[in-house]
Amino acid sequence: MNTDAKKTALRMIPYGLYVLTSEWKGEIGAATVSWVTQASFQPPLLVVGVKADSTSHDLIKSSGVFVLNMLSVDQNEVASTFIKETQFEGDTISGEAYSRGKTGAPVLDSAAAVLECRLVDTVEKGDHSIFVGEVVDASASIETEGRPDESVLRVKHLGEKVFYGG
Repeated sequence: MNTDAKKTALRMIPYGLYVLTSEWKGEIGAATVSWVTQASFQPPLLVVGVKADSTSHDLIKSSGVFVLNMLSVDQNEVASTFIKETQFEGDTISGEAYSRGKTGAPVLDSAAAVLECRLVDTVEKGDHSIFVGEVVDASASIETEGRPDESVLRVKHLGEKVFYGG
């Protein structure tokens, strides 16, 4: 296989940036993720790739719930914050205020939209696991103009030298 061609081709997949949150027995996990897609209309299913050795991975498996906090195009600082180790202070996760959603998992107050999911399946292969979640609640805090998918923060918004995949 041509390694450079593989890297280039995989980097052609458009990636959004989201903050995935979960909680189990008082421990909160929050991480920036980008491997996300809708998998079914009925029931509404979402799949997300999560690094197998991450705290969030273990919390999702234990709790059986997760929240996909969708970021708007002007929230690259939020995405950058959750690439680093999560910090807790008062009622904030890494400086971001949060509340409890329908599932009990943390919902970022600043999220442009939120999908709360109940874990229905897991595929554990490679260095990431695929979590399949059924959407049990959703909210949107911003009004979109034009296509809703144009409102979501993507890797390309972080600059010409920032890539994911490959």
